[in-house]
Amino acid sequence: MENARIIFHIGPFGINDIVIITWGIMAALGLLCAFFTRNLQVNHPEKRQLILESIVSLIENQVAEMMPERTRTLVPFIGTLWIFLLVANLLGLVPGLHSPTADLSLTTALAIIVFFSVHWYGIRNDGVKNHLQHYLSPTPLMLPFHIVSEISRTIALAIRLFGNMASLEMTALLVLLVAGFLVPIPILLLHVIEALVQAYIFGMLALVYIASGIQSQQEFKNKSETKP
Repeated sequence: MENARIIFHIGPFGINDIVIITWGIMAALGLLCAFFTRNLQVNHPEKRQLILESIVSLIENQVAEMMPERTRTLVPFIGTLWIFLLVANLLGLVPGLHSPTADLSLTTALAIIVFFSVHWYGIRNDGVKNHLQHYLSPTPLMLPFHIVSEISRTIALAIRLFGNMASLEMTALLVLLVAGFLVPIPILLLHVIEALVQAYIFGMLALVYIASGIQSQQEFKNKSETKP
């Protein structure tokens, strides 16, 4: 993928096209949410409400399979990740645009959000003390290993999404250059499928990290309570 281009500056910070595209996605999703959530009805829902409810139900079912007791808490975050990633991944199909997830800066930002969300939900579930004590279990000697594990999986999460989307865009570009615009329809279909898969995997990994953190902290809490 080509290097991001600086569009304008805000003070010392350069705003590149990836940032503009990301802002555009967030603005578009915000407007769509405002449109779909207007005049919601209980007894006589409109077609757009039925579409919205179907999407929300699908997300709820996926989250409930992993964390049935935390579904309502986790759906807003995981659902937002899935919808944003799906749109961002598919944006590479629009002529003249690139998938912002094919840029390492965006995938790193998303991975950092997931990193902090794990601790946010952990603290929210068990409190600061129990959350931090978990990293000293079963012995304080495990603390460095816990820290390395948290950092390494965050890095892997960012690089994995970036690598898959960047390679996918590069493949599509090479096929277009070699075969022209008539042949690469299967490649475009592959792009759609891969965009769906990568969005789903990223969201599921985030859910797994949050769920494992909460469950392991709960196990630590139960062991502490059973000690005489």
